[in-house]
Amino acid sequence: MDAFSHIRVIISMILGFGVAQLLKNTVKLIDHPTKRKSIYWLHLCWVFYVFILIILFWWWEHRLEMVQDWNFFTYLFLIIYTTLYYILCVLIFPDDINEYGGYKDYFFSRKNWFFFFQILVFVIDFGDSLLKGKDYFQSLHWTYPARNLLHIALCVVGIKSSNEKVQIGIFFILLVFDILFIIQNYLH
Repeated sequence: MDAFSHIRVIISMILGFGVAQLLKNTVKLIDHPTKRKSIYWLHLCWVFYVFILIILFWWWEHRLEMVQDWNFFTYLFLIIYTTLYYILCVLIFPDDINEYGGYKDYFFSRKNWFFFFQILVFVIDFGDSLLKGKDYFQSLHWTYPARNLLHIALCVVGIKSSNEKVQIGIFFILLVFDILFIIQNYLH
């Protein structure tokens, strides 16, 4: 098995664990309605958003076939980068929130970590895109760096603000921008 095929398997495995975390806990909300804590719609919006981020990441990593020089540090970089997505999944939807009053309480108590790991994802994403080559990076148009920088800036705001309306605004701005990004780069 070549390096590209091997890293593709590892990435798929790690991302699969993340998607399983999101799906398992979403189904638990339906499957055990009397045992669940109070559902918070904004929390579920972020669950959906992380799911979309993982799908986008999986799609982006298809371009790893462009990488010519594989070495240990490239391999390690990609495994660490992928692991950040798994961490996001566990942070946004843990298996147990019994020590919290509900998902709203949980979200606001852990939002700093959630947004911090999103910042890491989008900073490291620049390195991931450059790994695929200058031509690939340039093919993403101006919207790619704008998307990442906007995401980083709004996550900083997310860390600093506990205002529910600000949190809702962050979610909708990022969702709309990512939908436009998908349309521009992947649906033509």
